[in-house]
Amino acid sequence: MAVLFFVTIGTIQGSDQNTKKETKSVAKTPRKLEGTKVSDLAKTHFLTDFGNLADVTWQRTANFDEATFTKNGKKIDAWYDYEANLVGTTSAAAFADVPASGQKEIKSLYKDYSIGPVVFYDDNEGNETDMILYGMQFIDADNYFVELTKGSDKIVVMVSPDGNVSFFKKL
Repeated sequence: MAVLFFVTIGTIQGSDQNTKKETKSVAKTPRKLEGTKVSDLAKTHFLTDFGNLADVTWQRTANFDEATFTKNGKKIDAWYDYEANLVGTTSAAAFADVPASGQKEIKSLYKDYSIGPVVFYDDNEGNETDMILYGMQFIDADNYFVELTKGSDKIVVMVSPDGNVSFFKKL
């Protein structure tokens, strides 16, 4: 499942975001890409980042060139910015992969919700460009995004690697 929730740009506030702001010198909004052709430079950088993989497919989104591939049996999406530099990767994860304290907090705060898909975002700390997930720009850091459903209500919460849970977006 490619993570294609990247349409509008917004901002969020949260304690994890404030921490990340302090570690990044300047947040960098993703620049819109022109045209429909994936950058040859992004493909070259991909080879350096991940090696020569046989099953890579590419597409251009509004802000990123996206490579979808399988590595070590896991499907991964790699996101490249306007300058063809890796912003980060996304991959499906299990709820069991979410830090235990985050699982406990989600089960407590959202006990009436069903747990849905989980996406892990792995930030490229060497790139200042922020990521957009679920149509929301965020000052990126490694995080889990957990979809929760209650009736017709669907939300996404963000869980940091140390288990802090924050509301991310209503879908």
